[in-house]
Amino acid sequence: MAHGSLVAIQIGREAEGRLESVAEVRAIPGKGLEGDRYFRGEGSFSKNPGGGRQVTLVASEMLELLQREHGIALEAAETRRNLVTKGVLLNDLVGQVFQVGTVRMMGVRLAEPCNHLEGLTRPGVIKGLVHRAGLRADILDEGVLRVGDAIVANPNPQSLTSNLNLHIWP
Repeated sequence: MAHGSLVAIQIGREAEGRLESVAEVRAIPGKGLEGDRYFRGEGSFSKNPGGGRQVTLVASEMLELLQREHGIALEAAETRRNLVTKGVLLNDLVGQVFQVGTVRMMGVRLAEPCNHLEGLTRPGVIKGLVHRAGLRADILDEGVLRVGDAIVANPNPQSLTSNLNLHIWP
């Protein structure tokens, strides 16, 4: 079981607006993070089909690599991702259930960098972050996420079944 931590939470109150750091936020299945632009369906890509628009994650280690390898210093808020992690290989969570604090999530797909992100930041961001710009996920449980929460990449199957009210017969 891999463990990491949630080092920052960021929400954008409006499309293309600056993301702001918060100490905690309520996660709601089918909606996203309370107060965020995607929660209200107002994000730049809200009208695009497909899952993975409820919450986005980025690893702080990838931002360090971006600076070291490409000389681009990008603040976590500039990535446009909601949750900043440390100690978790986010690419490994595609198609997997994982847990942040008490909230289970499902990794849907990589959050690849795009022309929109590069336009809001600086040239070279796409090249520097390809395949390591984060993860798009869906929220499975309602709950409050807090900075400092543990991230468990492979949560205990017993806790998953109890949360889903399933019974396993011998």
